[in-house]
Amino acid sequence: MATANPTHGLHAPGSILKKASGWLIAIGVLFIILGILAIAEPLVAGLAVAFLVGWLLIVGGVAHFIAAFGGGGASRVIVQVLIGVVYVAGGFYFLTHTLLGLGTLTLLLAGIILIEAVFEIVSYFRHRKSQASSWLLINALITLLVGGLIWFHWPSSSVWAIGTLVGVNLLMTGISRVMIGMAARNLSAT
Repeated sequence: MATANPTHGLHAPGSILKKASGWLIAIGVLFIILGILAIAEPLVAGLAVAFLVGWLLIVGGVAHFIAAFGGGGASRVIVQVLIGVVYVAGGFYFLTHTLLGLGTLTLLLAGIILIEAVFEIVSYFRHRKSQASSWLLINALITLLVGGLIWFHWPSSSVWAIGTLVGVNLLMTGISRVMIGMAARNLSAT
């Protein structure tokens, strides 16, 4: 028979929140440490990203090979097998030529950032009469500068670009997780 009390079994929700906030803070500290290490050694972090991309491509290729046997006719099988071959070949390339793969990823990243800057500029002109639209333009100009720096200094930017950006991302993720964990801990104390 069901009980009428929906909190039955939650004897100490404050302790659960405190425990969860502790884990969040610990994970945040780990992210901060990894971010600092990635910023200190951006080439190593970038190579790790290229290595990870290689393995993800291989796993994706295997998934396409498996999907090829899911039926749907000969043309579907051929397409899935061909896509699987491209994925596995790309993954193998990234794993065996990690530095070249990092250069490829860096050039792709620069292109994406430059395209984002163009979209931000277009967005600014569409919303320039809105309040605080100048922040769109500032964001667009900074994004354009970062993308341009990466693009025009390629291939030497491969040494620092991806690793530094991953490091900054890890650092900011860690700081945000620590802050959320501390806020949750303060909430559980009240």
